[in-house]
Amino acid sequence: MPTPLRLGTRRSTLAMAQSGMMQRAVARALGAAEDSVDDAVVLVPIVTTGDRIQDRRLMDVGGKALFTKEIEQALIDGRIDLAVHSLKDVPADMPPGLVLAAIPEREDHRDAFVSVNHSGLDDLPNGALVGTASLRRQAQLLAARPDLRIQMLRGNVDTRLNRLAAGDFDAILLAASGLNRLGRSEVITTCLDVERFVPAPGQGALAIQTRSEDALAPWAAALNHRPTAVAVTAERGAMLALEGSCRTAVGAYAFIENDRLSLTAEILAPDGSARWRHSGEIQSPTTETAHDLGVRIGDAVHADAGDQELPA
Repeated sequence: MPTPLRLGTRRSTLAMAQSGMMQRAVARALGAAEDSVDDAVVLVPIVTTGDRIQDRRLMDVGGKALFTKEIEQALIDGRIDLAVHSLKDVPADMPPGLVLAAIPEREDHRDAFVSVNHSGLDDLPNGALVGTASLRRQAQLLAARPDLRIQMLRGNVDTRLNRLAAGDFDAILLAASGLNRLGRSEVITTCLDVERFVPAPGQGALAIQTRSEDALAPWAAALNHRPTAVAVTAERGAMLALEGSCRTAVGAYAFIENDRLSLTAEILAPDGSARWRHSGEIQSPTTETAHDLGVRIGDAVHADAGDQELPA
């Protein structure tokens, strides 16, 4: 790979913060001095279709690939050498010739409940208005509180927080990891229990994507956090079995404890009226066995739930 390396990223504030973290990590792995990070690894901001469309749910205009396709094309074309994504935005299938070369250590995987006047989900008044753009979060909210009104809320983190502060919503849900990486942890009212709110597959993790021939670069091995990589491989295996887009309300979360990988995956009816969930464990997991566990658990959930996609 050439020096300097060109790192592609979305232009959003959160994406730039996350990519700046990875820029410094890659530069350190390359042996660059702290004062020469920008010379060793150059950030290349790219505006994606998902960033341009702010007035509709992604599931209505093409799915979460809208956050990655322009960046992936830049990789394929050789205009950048690596890319940083929020792993939950990366589809299970990616273009031929591209791979996920490294998964750094995961941040907080939970959903954050953010409210000005209410201490938590159960404290919201009957019929409260909650903002989210995630079909999964919508379904989980309605499963917990069928009385709630859910309204689509897109835009960057500051836009969403400003609308909450202006009184447009009683509460909003955001990824705790994004708020933490932006240095905005203080706005989190509480983090939601994973038992009720199983996260999106890969939530809280970042992914470093490269061309296949660069997957074994020494800097990639230095950034990869094996426990995180194994856990999210299980989650993405379940995702592969459960969905082909973000038109389904899917959650999957895996963790390793005492060399044992535990995975829970679920699918919900979009209105929260039904929920199907399976869990499983394996000892001494590898990426291959983690993937197989994910597919097996995902297949079991799918067999119970059938097709839960929203109407086109």
